[in-house]
Amino acid sequence: MDTLTSYTLARALHVIAVVLWIGGVAFVTTILIPSLKQIPDIHDRLALFEKLEGKFAIQAKITTVITFMSGLYLIDLMDIWGRFLLLEFWWMHAMVFVWFIFTLVLFVFEPWFLHAWFRKQALLDSKKTFQRVHIMHIVLLTISLITVLGAMLGAHGYQF
Repeated sequence: MDTLTSYTLARALHVIAVVLWIGGVAFVTTILIPSLKQIPDIHDRLALFEKLEGKFAIQAKITTVITFMSGLYLIDLMDIWGRFLLLEFWWMHAMVFVWFIFTLVLFVFEPWFLHAWFRKQALLDSKKTFQRVHIMHIVLLTISLITVLGAMLGAHGYQF
């Protein structure tokens, strides 16, 4: 496979993975959590959240791994490691930052303590817990969308 084909396929895979990942975060943030907050029974609310968010977590884990592998491949293929030393490529730093935060949550915090903490808090004060989780998702989605916007502009030559 020639370099251009390899680059094109890796970039397409990278974008598809990001679309599925961040698109899923947008769904959870703007549709799922607000809908769950309307369910009056806290046990039903919690059960549905865990069921649906658990399924999305599998997708998010797969897509964050694909995003990492394709991104690393592209950086190496294009030999653009030096961009991390330049402020004008802030969006590359932001991509790594967003990926790192989600990776910590999905692969470290969630299995080690976050799931148990959330469940306990949701049973104690469901309304407050779901509000906190919603705010956290809003912050993460906002940072992610700013990063996607900056990356798309920057990758197409816009100078900040």
